[in-house]
Amino acid sequence: MPDEALRIPVLLDCDTGIDDALALTYLACRDDVELAGIVSTAGNAEVAHVTANNLGLTELLAGLLGPGTPVARGSEAPLGGELMTAADTHGPTGMGHAILPEPARAADVRSGAQLWVDAARAHPGRLVGFVIGPHTNLALALEIEPRLPRLLKRLHIMGGAINHRGNTAPTTEWNIAVDPEAAHRVLAAFAQAPIRPVLGALEATEAVRFTQGTLEALQAISAHPIVPVLTDALRWYFEFHEADGFGWMAHVHDPLVVAQAFEPRLASAVPLAVDVELTGALTRGETVGDWLGRWNREPNVEVMREVDADGFVAHLLEVLRRGLRRDP
Repeated sequence: MPDEALRIPVLLDCDTGIDDALALTYLACRDDVELAGIVSTAGNAEVAHVTANNLGLTELLAGLLGPGTPVARGSEAPLGGELMTAADTHGPTGMGHAILPEPARAADVRSGAQLWVDAARAHPGRLVGFVIGPHTNLALALEIEPRLPRLLKRLHIMGGAINHRGNTAPTTEWNIAVDPEAAHRVLAAFAQAPIRPVLGALEATEAVRFTQGTLEALQAISAHPIVPVLTDALRWYFEFHEADGFGWMAHVHDPLVVAQAFEPRLASAVPLAVDVELTGALTRGETVGDWLGRWNREPNVEVMREVDADGFVAHLLEVLRRGLRRDP
C-alpha cells in the first residue's frame, strides 16, 4: 500500500445512484486514494435518500475507507427550478433493487458546500474533485470560497452531451439538466483554474456497455457484501435500459469518469470551450461546445473523446477484485 502521505486526496460529489455507487466502490478499492469526503447532492433521488445511500455504502466499505469518511448532506433543491429525480432509472431510493444497511451514523454536521471548502483548504493544490451528479453544491461552495478553482489540483465532471443526443430532453444530459444554473457557474469559475477540468459527456460514457457477461463477472469477483448490493442495483439499471429500447445492457457513466482521472489511457481528451444553455424553450440545460471558435473564448474544459471501453471494463473489474480482496 502506498505511504499515507503519498495517497491522492479525493472529494466525491454524487447523487447516488447506481453508477455513482460503482464509482464510489472503485475509489474505495484503489489503495492510492484517500477519500477526503462525500457530498450528497439531490438528483437521481432526493437528498435524504442520496445521503442514506452514501452512509450505507461507506459502512459496507469501512474496511477499505476506514470508519470516519465524512458524508455531508447537500442542498435539497437546485439553484433554479424544481428538483427532478430519476426513479424510473435508479429506483425510488436511487439504488434499484438493492437494500442497503440502515446507517449506523449520522451525516456530517457540515453542509455539502462547506465540506467542499474544508477539504480543499485542508489539501491545497492536492485535492482532486469529482462531480458525478448535479453541480449544485460545488456552485454553493464557490460562494463561500471563490478560490476553489485554484485550491483544487483538478476537477473531473460527468455531464453534458456535445454533438450527441441527450438522455433527459432531446439534447440534454441528466446531471446538467437537473441544475443548469449551477453547471453554468461552475464551468465559468473553473475557466480560471490552472488546469482545465475534464468533462466526461455522454458521447464518451455511452461507449461503455455493461452486458450480462459483465454482470456475471462482477458477481464472481468476491464474496464481499458490497457485491450483491452492486449487482442488485445493476439489475434495475439493465431493466430500465431494456424498457428504454437498448436491450439487456446498461450504460455505466460515472465510473469511467472517475477511472480516467487515474488512468488517462482509458479515454483521450481535447480542449474545448463549453457553456450551458439557460433560457432555450427546447434546449434549457444543453451543453454547447464551440468547435469553430465563434465565441472567441479560450477552452475551459478537456472533453473526453475516444474511449477504450473494453479496457475500462477490464480495469474496473480488476481494481474491484484487488481492492475487495484486501478488505478484512
